[in-house]
Amino acid sequence: MSERRDLEVIAALVPPGSHVLDLGCGNGALLALLRDQRGCTGYGVELDDAQVHECVQRGVNVIQRNLDEGLAIFADRAFDVVLQLDTLQNLRNTEAMLVETVRVGRIGVVSFPNFAHWPNRFSVLRGRMPVTKVLPFQWYDTPNIRFATHADFEVLARRNGLRVLDSFGLQKGRVVRRAPNLMASTAVFKFERG
Repeated sequence: MSERRDLEVIAALVPPGSHVLDLGCGNGALLALLRDQRGCTGYGVELDDAQVHECVQRGVNVIQRNLDEGLAIFADRAFDVVLQLDTLQNLRNTEAMLVETVRVGRIGVVSFPNFAHWPNRFSVLRGRMPVTKVLPFQWYDTPNIRFATHADFEVLARRNGLRVLDSFGLQKGRVVRRAPNLMASTAVFKFERG
């Protein structure tokens, strides 16, 4: 989630002045954008040393932590919005992290590579795992533990008592609302506890 337009679309889901937790914040670009353009405050959580260093250089508050350890260090409802952009597919316990998201924040926003995007389907139909801009790794050398689709998340949300407030896809910085499971490379959901 590094393209500027994608960041702006996600930032628009965050109410101005929100206290934000960004899980897997990368280099802190989104938190910096939220701070500078929407008056938000908050923290990022990131594991990678180089990314943590970039956050610090941007003036972004960052905690170096492995997300598989959970969010027990944060109090209930400590944040207005919890972001998880391109992190769910890398976590061992996705369901637990979603439940924790709505424990520590009133609203959650997630994005992840949509495995059901038509080029991915076509690649699998040809007998090969997809390698795309959103899924840039070979199957044998990927940080992704699992793959999901836009439709899969809707089922997971219902199963965990989450109420989806908004959902759409992103394709090259463009919001896709019509058939996002087929037409978008990235799935995006805004949700709260049901």
